Amino acid sequence: MTVTDEPRTEEQQVADLVDDLLASFPPKQTDPETFLGEQFDRGLAWVHFPVGHGGLDLSPKHQKFINERLSAAGAPNSAHRNPIGHGMCGPTVVVWGSEEQKSRYLRPLFTGEEVWCQLFSEPGSGSDFAGLAAKGVRDGDEWIANGQKVWTTLAHIARWGLLVVRTDPEAVKHAGLTAFVVDMQAPGVEVRPLRQMTGDAEFNEVYFTDVRIPDKEMLGRPGDGWRVSLTTLMNERVSIGGTIPPRGSGVIAQLVKVWNSLPESERTAVARDEVMRLWSRAEVLRLTNIRASAARKKGDPGPEGSISKAASAILNQDVLSYAVDLSGANGMLYGDYTMHAPRYASDSNSLQQAFLRSRANTIEGGTTEVMYNILGERVLGLPGDVRVDRDVPWSQVPRN
Repeated sequence: MTVTDEPRTEEQQVADLVDDLLASFPPKQTDPETFLGEQFDRGLAWVHFPVGHGGLDLSPKHQKFINERLSAAGAPNSAHRNPIGHGMCGPTVVVWGSEEQKSRYLRPLFTGEEVWCQLFSEPGSGSDFAGLAAKGVRDGDEWIANGQKVWTTLAHIARWGLLVVRTDPEAVKHAGLTAFVVDMQAPGVEVRPLRQMTGDAEFNEVYFTDVRIPDKEMLGRPGDGWRVSLTTLMNERVSIGGTIPPRGSGVIAQLVKVWNSLPESERTAVARDEVMRLWSRAEVLRLTNIRASAARKKGDPGPEGSISKAASAILNQDVLSYAVDLSGANGMLYGDYTMHAPRYASDSNSLQQAFLRSRANTIEGGTTEVMYNILGERVLGLPGDVRVDRDVPWSQVPRN
């Protein structure tokens, strides 16, 4: 009788690929871009992406195992090297991009060779993203873009941007938008840094003056811009608030570190209770994210990502505020305030810098108030806000 090998399970397939990657390219002896490129080629970048585009067309549940194994081995982190690209633009390109776009952009995006930015917010339409005014006009096989974007993270080092412009001002505001991949080095693109209260300039304002974009760089079709942007925004909220750090790590670890450094005379019962209350909130959020991750099906994240985003933003601010309070007078000392444009986003070198940077958490990725509206309407089924411009062509909507 012939004995045949049993087919490998998905778990075994993934584990074998991880073992081969670590054995063939030891992280501590391999250039980060080379390692990440090999990770992509093995389908271990986004395991739920299609084969050939950084994935294995498997359940996203396997990504946690991959990330933990690679992190323990000291492997480079694509999300840190290219946060906007990895967490938002990559998932959008794989859903809406052509085969040519996926083949061209995803690998160098994952390796960090080409940094990406997201060009959504404008001075007159931040939370009301669908009200944006930047326009795109077709000219043969190209589109001409004009307008201004603001709060664009890492635009100063980005090679490519995910741009949404208005291509049909006579349609209602949600229907007249179109999304493109734009060359951030193209003629007519101007990036100006915005200095934050941390001293950093990780955010920028970007001006487009007669910027020509090939028609082949459109994501989806004309008028699909709103749906494309929802894919990006849902992934952004999960990226910001849906991470699952080890127990007791992250910002809560900074608070515990401050607590442990206090003299015994300052470790009052009231202070201890507040530290434990914040630690418990952090643990509840971590466990909630674990459940949400386990329940999340393959495809676009749903509105549940807004829960984690809203909760994590407020928690970060509360934890870091109390850590600064416990630090006493030292909490007022910041150090070097020289302006610089960082290579990576949200790099906090001190407790004070992390405290100041956390002020942005309730704005970026959608304000907390917007998150509450999404949760109320799409999760709880509550009546929506009054919207007087829902059925009015954008050209007829009053604006400042």
